[in-house]
Amino acid sequence: MGKENQTWVSEFSLLGLSNDWRTQVSLFVLFLAMYLLTVLGNFLIILLIILDNRLHTPMYFFLSILSFVDICYTNSTVPQMLIHFLSARKSISFYRCVLQLYISLAMGSTEFFLLGAMAYDRYVAVCHPLHYMVIMHGGLCLVLASACLTAGLTNSLMQTIMIFQLPFCHKTINHFACEMLAVLRLACVDIFLNKIMVAISGFLVIMLPCILVLFSYAHIVAAILRIRSSQGRRKAFGTCASHLTVVSMCFGTAIFTYMRPVGRSSAGQEKMVALFYAVVTPMLNPLIYSLRNNDVIGALKKALEKLQEKNR
Repeated sequence: MGKENQTWVSEFSLLGLSNDWRTQVSLFVLFLAMYLLTVLGNFLIILLIILDNRLHTPMYFFLSILSFVDICYTNSTVPQMLIHFLSARKSISFYRCVLQLYISLAMGSTEFFLLGAMAYDRYVAVCHPLHYMVIMHGGLCLVLASACLTAGLTNSLMQTIMIFQLPFCHKTINHFACEMLAVLRLACVDIFLNKIMVAISGFLVIMLPCILVLFSYAHIVAAILRIRSSQGRRKAFGTCASHLTVVSMCFGTAIFTYMRPVGRSSAGQEKMVALFYAVVTPMLNPLIYSLRNNDVIGALKKALEKLQEKNR
C-alpha cells in the first residue's frame, strides 16, 4: 500500500442505514420517538429512585446507575444518527469519531459489568435474605458501581488507543456511527493484534460477567426451589425476573456478535446489534423494570398523587 494512501484522515463519512430519502424520514420519526422514550423513561426511573425513600435499597441503586449508563450510551450515537437521517452530507470529524467510539464502548462495557453486579445483588437477596442489608451495605454498592465504571472506561481507553493508532486507507464507514468493528475495517495494515485484543476484551467484558450471572442464577434457582410455598417461590422469582429479562437480551446478542472471530459478522448484522444496544435495550429497560415491579409502580403513583395535590 502506497504511503500516500496512509495519510492523516481528518473526517469520516458514514453510510448510515439507508440511502432512500423516504426511508430515512420514516426512520427519523421512528427513532426520534424511541429516543425520547428512552431518555424520559430512564430519567423518570432515576428521579423516582431519588425521591422515594422506599427505593433507597441496593437493587434500586444499581438500577439508577444502569439508567444513567443507558442515557449516556444512547446520547453517544442516536442524536447524530437522527441528524444524519435529514442531512445530505453524513460525516464526522476524526476527533468526534474517537470520542464517540470511546464513550459508546465505555458505556457498553460498563453495562455488562453492572449486570454482573446486579446478579450478585439478587443472589444475596434470595440466598441470604437475613444478611442482605449487612452484606450489601452502602460502601460495597459504591465500590461495585465504581469498579464497573472503571473497568468499562479502562477497556474502552485501551481499545480506542489501539484502533486509532492504525493507518487508515479509507474514510467511509459502513455504519451509522463509529463502531469498533466498522472502524477496524478501514485499516491499511494487518489487524491481527487488534483481533486478539477484541477477543480478549470480549471474554473479560462479556463472558466473565455472563459466567457470574449464570453462577448467581444457578444458586438463586436452587434456593427458590427449596421454598415450600408457591407464593414464596413466585415472590422470590419476581424479584429477579426483570433483571433476568434484561440480561438475556444483552448477553445473548453480544455473545452472538462479538464472541465470533472478527470479520465473521456482516456490516448489516453489526448495524442491527448496534441499534439494539443504542435504541431498543435502553428504551425497554425502564419498561421492563417498571411494569414488572410493584415498588416502582407504587413510587410513580405516589409521585403523581403529590403532583396532583400541588396543582389543586
